Amino acid sequence: MRVSVLGPLTLGLGARSGVPSAMKPRKVLSLLLLHAGRMVPVQSLMAELWGDHPPRTGLTTLQTYILHLRKLLAEVLGMPSAAVTRDVLQTRPGGYAMVVGPGQLDVHEYRALVAEGEGALEAGDERTADLSFRRALALWQGPALVDVTPHGRPLQAEVARLEQSRLTVTERGIETRLRLGGHLEVLSDLASLVVEHRFHEGMHGQYMLALHRSGQRTRALTVYQRLRMTMTEELGLEPSAKLQRLQQAVLVSDPRLDHEAGAPGRGPVVA
Repeated sequence: MRVSVLGPLTLGLGARSGVPSAMKPRKVLSLLLLHAGRMVPVQSLMAELWGDHPPRTGLTTLQTYILHLRKLLAEVLGMPSAAVTRDVLQTRPGGYAMVVGPGQLDVHEYRALVAEGEGALEAGDERTADLSFRRALALWQGPALVDVTPHGRPLQAEVARLEQSRLTVTERGIETRLRLGGHLEVLSDLASLVVEHRFHEGMHGQYMLALHRSGQRTRALTVYQRLRMTMTEELGLEPSAKLQRLQQAVLVSDPRLDHEAGAPGRGPVVA
C-alpha cells in the first residue's frame, strides 16, 4: 500500500484506490493519516466534519464513515474486514487510529529525510544534507491535501504545519546549496520563491546573495529595493537590520560575500 498526503490524497495498491469519493469520509481518512499510528479522538474527527455544531446524529454518521473506509481498505488490500479493523483502521479508547507500515506514507518519509538532512548539516556534511533536502522536497506533488477541501480546523492546523515545514526545508536546502557554491543553480528557484513569498526576508536575502555571486550586483540591489518598497507601502515596516547589512555589503562588493570567503550566513556581514 502506498499513501500520499503531500499533494492530492492517494491511498492504493496497484490500480486499486482506497480514497472515498465523498468529501466527508475523505476528511476523516486525511486526519487519520496525518496522525498515523496515533489515536485521533472522536471529538477531533467530529470537529473536522461539523465544526462546533455537530448534528445529534454526528457520532452515528462518523461510525458509518469508518465502516465505509474499512470496507474500501478491505477491497484494496484484499483483506477480510475483521483484519482491517484489527490491523489497519483500529478502534481505540476514545477514537480511531490508522496504522501504516514503514515506507508506506509519504509524510513519514519526508520527515525522516528532513531529519537526515539536519543531522548531516550538524555533522558538517553539506553534500549529504543537500541530497536529503532535495529528496524530501521531491516528495511534494502540490499543496498538502490539495483535493480535500474545505479544511476544518483540525486539518487546517495540520496542513499549515506541513506547509511551514516545506517552506523551512526549502530555505534550508537553498542555504546548503549556496554553501556548496551552487549560486547559479538556485537563481531560478529563488526568482519564483520571492514572487510567491513577497515578505519572506530570508529568501530575498538568499536571492540577493546568489545574484551578487553570479555577477549581478545591480539586480541584487533591485531585489532589496523592491522588497523595501513593498514592505513600507503595505506593512509600514522597514526590512530587518540583517537584510539592511546585506544590502550595504552588496553596495560595496564586500569580499566576505564571495563563496570563497566562507559560507553564507556565517560571517558578520549577513549575520
